[in-house]
Amino acid sequence: MNSPALFPRHIAVMILALLACSFAGNHIAARIAFDNETGLLLAILCRSGVTMLVLLGIVLWQRQALQMPPGAWRWQLLLGLLIATQSICLYTAVARIPVALALLIGNTFPILLALLTWALGGSAPTRRTVMLMGLILLGLVFALDLPARLSASEPAGADWVLGVSVSFVAACVFACALWITDHKLSNLRGSVRSMLTLMIVFSSMVLAGSADLIPGGMNLPANSTGWTALGALVLLYGIAFCMLFVTVPRLNMAKNAPVMNMEPIATLLFGWLLLDQVLSGMQMIGGAIVLTGIVLLTYRKDT
Repeated sequence: MNSPALFPRHIAVMILALLACSFAGNHIAARIAFDNETGLLLAILCRSGVTMLVLLGIVLWQRQALQMPPGAWRWQLLLGLLIATQSICLYTAVARIPVALALLIGNTFPILLALLTWALGGSAPTRRTVMLMGLILLGLVFALDLPARLSASEPAGADWVLGVSVSFVAACVFACALWITDHKLSNLRGSVRSMLTLMIVFSSMVLAGSADLIPGGMNLPANSTGWTALGALVLLYGIAFCMLFVTVPRLNMAKNAPVMNMEPIATLLFGWLLLDQVLSGMQMIGGAIVLTGIVLLTYRKDT
């Protein structure tokens, strides 16, 4: 079969920008839901369950084969568990620190993926890559406002330490998930792989909720605001996730993928408008440095 025709560049960029904004809105809605006593596991359960059903419909409609390559099931299971862990960590961070900061730290996964690939036998990072990694880390120092926090007389609050820590864990876990996707499950159709991954995430949340691994993790929203936010996060995530996999063959991701890195910028804007979350000038400069480094790190020249 012939590959589908690519969208014009401006159309592809517009679609990716809208998807990035939708993912950003999902995290803002999650914070509002958590502030209104919605359980963390419940949010992930609803998000993954609805998206899984939509992807299942797409897979059945396209009559895609569900047969797994030999030895792929254990990697698929591990991928699902990693994405479940990443979801818990990222939502935990979103509930405790400014959403834009959580996303900024979580989006450092390209550094970790490059290092992981090298450690597992891949090519060593080029000098350009190492310099960009250093630039991103420097930006994080300012984005986290570490100079001010180290000089402060009072220690950082427990929520800040936990939020920053789990954001970094989310980045590490996501890097591992991407490595598995690229090196162990690349022969599996993207929509099938994503559906199976979300099925594992959904099942994991059911088991974790049944075992009460996270106290209050399955709590229902306390009011209409919480219910609205829960519905919004499910809708925004589901639409963005499914649209990404449906349109990705026509988006020329090798050239246009850096557009998705505007998600933290959109999150910063939405957080200011809807949550009154404002980063300091130094943090915003640090965030701009991080995003610049990530875009340059993920950008690929046309061959």
